[in-house]
Parts: sequence; structure tokens; C-alpha cells
Amino acid sequence: MSWKPGDRKPVTEAMIRVDQAGEYGATRIYAGQLAVMGDRTPMARSIAGMAAQEDRHQAFFDAMIARRGARPTLLQPFWNVAGFALGAATAAIGPEAAMACTAAVETEIDKHYSEQLDALGDDDPELSAAIAEFRAEELEHRDTALASGAERAPAYPLMSGLIRLGCRIAIATAKRI
Repeated sequence: MSWKPGDRKPVTEAMIRVDQAGEYGATRIYAGQLAVMGDRTPMARSIAGMAAQEDRHQAFFDAMIARRGARPTLLQPFWNVAGFALGAATAAIGPEAAMACTAAVETEIDKHYSEQLDALGDDDPELSAAIAEFRAEELEHRDTALASGAERAPAYPLMSGLIRLGCRIAIATAKRI
């Protein structure tokens, strides 16, 4: 796809950058959770399935960054450590806390992806289609987490609120840096 003056390249580049960073962060959260939980429990198998979808989402945005010449976030090393630490910490608290983390993250991602779809309109069908598909899968992750006891995690409202705030900060930061 070639870009012309007047196209929305800066807007879509920021979207691609933040989405790639977010999907990368999600893969790191799940990696941290699985490092603590192992892979033998039904909850861990559920997390591994969600992680596989996040890997696919990240691969899509990695390819889109390369194809469109978008700059990735400079904060990738931070997301690597922060995502893994968040996943490991919530899993160490317990399976319900790991699910609380997923529910909180996916709630923010649903909001974020919905806003992106509204902003894109019909301007970028390839990006819109991917975001719509990935949003549906993120909602499945949220619903799975809630059905798996996320709201029974210790201090759920506080944990959820802090994780959601962290997501909003990460989104705003990745758009620019």
C-alpha cells in the first residue's frame, strides 16, 4: 500500500504501534502467568490458549509495522519486563488473580479497540478488519476470565482498577514513544 500526502498515515501508524505494543505486552503477561502456574491445570491450559491467540495478534502487527514502515514503540524492553512481572505476580497470588488481570486488561483493550474502530471508519479496511477480529477474541478472553472467578480474586476492585489504569497509561505512552 502506498501512502500519499493527506492520508492518515500518522494516525494509523500510532494505532499500529500501540496495538503491536499491547499485543506484545499481553504475550508477556501470559508468559509470566504460565511460568508461575505451569501448564498442567485446566486454568493454565485456558491461559495457554489465550496466549496463542495473542501470539497471532502480535505477529499480525509485527508484519504490519514492517510492511507499512511504522516505527515500533521504544518501550518494548519495558513492556517485556513489566508484562512478565505483572503476569507472574498475579499468578503468584492465585489463579483467580491471574484471571482478574486478564479481565482488567481485556476490558481496557475492548474500549481501546472500539475507539480505534470508530476513528478509522472506512479509511483502512485491512486494519479495521484485524482490530474487529482481535477485539472479538479479547472479549472472549475477558468473558473466560470472569467465568473463571476473576471477581473472586483478593481485592478485586483495587487490583482491577490499578491494572486498568496501567493499561490506559501504557496505551497513551505507546502512541507517542
